[in-house]
Amino acid sequence: MLLADRHSVPLSIALHLIPGALIVAVYMFFAEPLVLDLGYPPFLAWAIAMGVALAPLELGLLLWLGRRRNGRFSLRGVLHYTGKPISRGKITAVIAALIVWMTVVSLALVPMDNFFYNQFFTWIQYEGAGGSATTYLDGYSHNATLITLALCLPFTGFLFPLIEELYFRGFLLPRLPQLGRWAPLFNTVLFTVYHFWSPWTYLSKVIFLYPAVWLVWRKKDIRLSIGMHPGTTLLMATVGTLAVLFGVMP
Repeated sequence: MLLADRHSVPLSIALHLIPGALIVAVYMFFAEPLVLDLGYPPFLAWAIAMGVALAPLELGLLLWLGRRRNGRFSLRGVLHYTGKPISRGKITAVIAALIVWMTVVSLALVPMDNFFYNQFFTWIQYEGAGGSATTYLDGYSHNATLITLALCLPFTGFLFPLIEELYFRGFLLPRLPQLGRWAPLFNTVLFTVYHFWSPWTYLSKVIFLYPAVWLVWRKKDIRLSIGMHPGTTLLMATVGTLAVLFGVMP
């Protein structure tokens, strides 16, 4: 059923949202108490929760399905949109444009995220919650912040976004042919809701993610969203870490 070319809408909703629920559960019951007892920012707790829940569940499911299909750990036949139909030169230019789009628009919409948090989500009890992702770092020493960012950089900056693209765009999105042109919007919205830890950013995420998701669906080339999502998060995480290292940010 999971390897079929079409997932039912209820199944697809479950496959989109269950990983997010597990990430929150690991954070609340394990990662947050551990990290706060050690005196580090809750950003590290979210990274640990993703390492415990996101990576094994999403990538583990893909590899398990690949083994069932191919008799070995392989993503052949599990992932779609891997045929590389776009030329190397063109895809490089499009990915560069998407990275600029995601970076500029996500930063420009931070005031909107803050507005939604302050108006509707102050009741959320996550430690350090706020309109911007950097609030999960506020109030901690320079050394604790720098160690947290350095430890998280390869994971939250690249590995976890890469796994998300393989799972959400390479595995789930292609298996919604019955939705036609609504499939990329359906996938974008559910991927946004999957981020249960930051519901105040739902609208901004849909705005800056949808163009890449639509292009992946339209062009049947997963490299587009892989280039944009891990590319942008790695860029922003690296810049943020260097800013803290050199004292540009406290």
